[in-house]
Order: sequence, then structure tokens, then C-alpha cells
Amino acid sequence: MGRHRGAGYGGGNDEREQTLNQLLVEMDGFEANEGVIIIAATNRKDVLDPALLRPGRFDRQVTVPNPDIKGREKILNVHARKTPLGPDVDLRLIARGTPGFSGADLANLVNEAALTAARVGRRFLTMVDFENAKDKVMMGAERRSMVLTADQKEKTAYHEAGHAVVGLALPKCDPVYKATIIPRGGALGMVVSLPEIDRLNWHKAECEEKLTMTMAGKAAEVMKYGKENVSNGPAGDIQQASGLARAMVMRWGMSDKVGNVDYQMAHEGYMGNGAGGFSISAHTKELIEDEVRRLIDEAYQNARVILEERQEEWERLAQGLLEYETLTGEEIKRVMRGEPPSADDDDDGTPEAAKPSLAAIPKTKPKPSRGAGDGGLEPEPST
Repeated sequence: MGRHRGAGYGGGNDEREQTLNQLLVEMDGFEANEGVIIIAATNRKDVLDPALLRPGRFDRQVTVPNPDIKGREKILNVHARKTPLGPDVDLRLIARGTPGFSGADLANLVNEAALTAARVGRRFLTMVDFENAKDKVMMGAERRSMVLTADQKEKTAYHEAGHAVVGLALPKCDPVYKATIIPRGGALGMVVSLPEIDRLNWHKAECEEKLTMTMAGKAAEVMKYGKENVSNGPAGDIQQASGLARAMVMRWGMSDKVGNVDYQMAHEGYMGNGAGGFSISAHTKELIEDEVRRLIDEAYQNARVILEERQEEWERLAQGLLEYETLTGEEIKRVMRGEPPSADDDDDGTPEAAKPSLAAIPKTKPKPSRGAGDGGLEPEPST
């Protein structure tokens, strides 16, 4: 209802616009409307009518960004309040490992963890359930029923190993969280990076390194199989790299040739935000296209150089992915050094999140009798 007037069908006779006109009249402050409070919310502030945002309409504007680590921990406490948790569950650790998650993402995370525990007959949630749920939320559901040929698996392994090796070689890239060649969502495999802290802004050097990591998959396929045998696997990488490069050139002023001008609005053709009549000349369009292509080509060449320097580590990681299918960040580093992904069984170097949690249930704590007011939902190890 608050969309910019004149941007839709029907002109000034549109019923939605008439409703907005009447609302603005009622909010002008000249009538005695004591006791009436108007509250509104939007996730598209850019399409709102300017009259709604003028002083005197809404007295207070509250911006609600994604929660920080403290907010995520409190949101997890709310959603996990009625869920039986195992003794190894640390919600602060989960909050620290989910930067950029919204409140809805965290609610979905707890629900997926509960479903994962229920599928195996467990009556409480463990850290393993939360890790599996995080993988599902971030990467999509596993499609283990999808049959891949040996050649497809090998190409996927070398592609994803290229991403991981280049991502670990570049200091300003986010740490590699997990690499897998199990089909998830719409991809045959993927490498996921997670920032260590909440990311508030991007720097040019970080963007260039992220572009290099993104283009490393195609560079790996070309190096291993030649230009004639490149698959359409890098399609998603190319789309992601193109979007980031365009943002750098057209919105963030990170290109010296294009300069510090925002061309994004005119590029999208949106006429309702004061950009009416603003257009990009043919020369500027050509300049933008050249700069976007230069950034992506330089990232691709940098990725090839890194893979040539670390070819042995790249080969080890690809073979490790073919053998183990999924590796976490620390396991990737071990495989690249030529070590097994996990320590020996008698060594206590296994990460806490990877240990089986059923044995961690305290046995000395007396169990309350069933029906004692809690519905008999006390944590019990499954048999």
C-alpha cells in the first residue's frame, strides 16, 4: 500500500493510491487523533512513497538488521526453549558459527535439528544434529539417491578442490567451512566459507580475493581436463562472480575508470526513486562491461597461478574428496598436508562437534518418573 504513487497501473485512480492518499491525510498531524497509533513495516524501503518518510508522518523509524552474535544466542534460546537439548549443546557456539543468519534462519535451524534427531529415534538434540541442520540450511538437502558416474564425481572433486585450495591460500577470504561432492540442493558439490565475525562491509582487496576463489572452480577444470572438456558446472560461479564484479564497478566505486558514480539504479531501469530520465551512455556501458570483464579475467588468471603453485595439494584434496565425499575445514588442511582427515581412534584430537554425543549422557543423574509433570520427555539415549 505504501508503494510509490504513479508507478503502477491505473494512474491516480488506482484504489491502492487512493487508500495511501487518505492515510497520508489522516497522518498529517492537524487532526486530533489522540489514542491512534500507526505501525508499519517493510523490507523494501527503496520503493516506498517519499511522503511516508517525511518528518511528521512516522515519528520513529527503527532499522532491524540481522542479529549479531548476542542476538543470535538469545533467539536460539527462545526457539530451543521447548526442545529437549543434550548436555553437549552449546547455543553460544552455534550462534558464533552462524554469522549472517536471520531470526527465521535460526528458527529453521532448530526445527531441522529436531527433525534430524527424530529421524534417528533420538529424544533430545545434540551438536551433531545442529551441524547437520546447519549444512542443510546453508547448502541444501543431500541428494544421496542421485546417481553420479565416476567421471562426474571426479570432475566435481577437482572443481571443488580448486575452490578450497585457492580459498585457503588467500588470506582475506573467509575461512573454508566445509567441502563436499555430495549433491546438495541444485549443485553437484560445493565449498562453503563462513566469516569468523559478522561482516559489516566489503573492501576492494577482499572482493578481488573472493572473485579469485569463485573463479577457481573453472580454472581447475580447464587445468585438469583442457578447455574443450569444461562442463557447465561453473555456471553458478560465473553468475556469482559477475554479480560481485558489477556491484564493485556500478555501485561501490571500486573501478578507477568508471569512477565514483552509482549506475545501478539506471541499469535496473527503476523510475520511481528520483532516477527518472537518467540513462547510461553507450560509451559508459562499454566501459562498465570492460571493467567487469577485466576483474573476472584477472581473478581467473590469479586462480590458475595459485593452483599451479599448489598443484600437489590440489591433487591430494581432490583424491581426498573422492574418498571421503565431505570434509570440514580442519580435515581439508590435514588432507592437503598428506595426512588422514582425522586423528587415530586412541588420539583425543577429534573435534567435539564430531564426537558421538550419546555416550555423553550423565548416568548418575536420577531419572524422574514418567508423568511427573514433564510428559516423560527426559533425555534418554536411544538403544
